[in-house]
Amino acid sequence: MADEKKPTTKKADAAKASAEKAEAKKATEKSEAKKPEAKKEPAAKKAAKKAEGKATPKKATRKKAAKARKEPAKKAAAARPAAPPVVRASARYVRIAPRKARLIADQVRGLHIEKARALLQFSPRGAAEDIHKLIDSAAANAENNHDLIGDEMKVSSITVDEGPTLKRFRPRAMGRATPIHKRTSHIAVALTPVED
Repeated sequence: MADEKKPTTKKADAAKASAEKAEAKKATEKSEAKKPEAKKEPAAKKAAKKAEGKATPKKATRKKAAKARKEPAKKAAAARPAAPPVVRASARYVRIAPRKARLIADQVRGLHIEKARALLQFSPRGAAEDIHKLIDSAAANAENNHDLIGDEMKVSSITVDEGPTLKRFRPRAMGRATPIHKRTSHIAVALTPVED
C-alpha cells in the first residue's frame, strides 16, 4: 500500500507545479501588458519636451555637434604655417660642473651658429670646448638627418642639467680625510633654422 501512494503524490505535485507555472505566466503577461501603458506617458512627455526644444540631444546629435566644433580647429591648424624643424644633440656625463658650464651656455643661447662658434673658439673657459663640439654635432645632425644647411641655424635652446657626482676623498693633516665632489653635467642643444 505504501508503494501505491508514492506515485500518486508525485503526480499530484507535478500537477500543482504546472498549475503554479501557468499562473505565473498569466501574471507576467498581465504585468507586460501594463508596462507599455506606463511607458507611453514618459514618451508623451519627451515628445512634448522635444516640441518645446527642451529635450536632451541624443548621442548621434552630440557626435555631430562635436565634429562641427572640431572642423574649424582643424582648418585653422591647416592654415597655420608648419613649425620649423628642431634639431637636437646632447652630451651626457660631461666632466665639468654644471655651474661652470651654464656660464658659457647662457652666452651662446639665441645666437646664430657662426657667432656661437666664434665666441666658443676664443673663450678661455673649459666648458667652451665641450659646448663647441656639441653645437658642431647638432649642425651635422641637421645636415644628415633633416636635409638642412648646418651654417644657417641658430641656437634656440641650450640646457645644462646636473649629472651624477663622483665622490672622492683627499688625505689631509692629522689623519683627516676631506671629501671632493667631482660633478658631471648633461648638456642638451636644440637648433632651429634662421628665418629670413
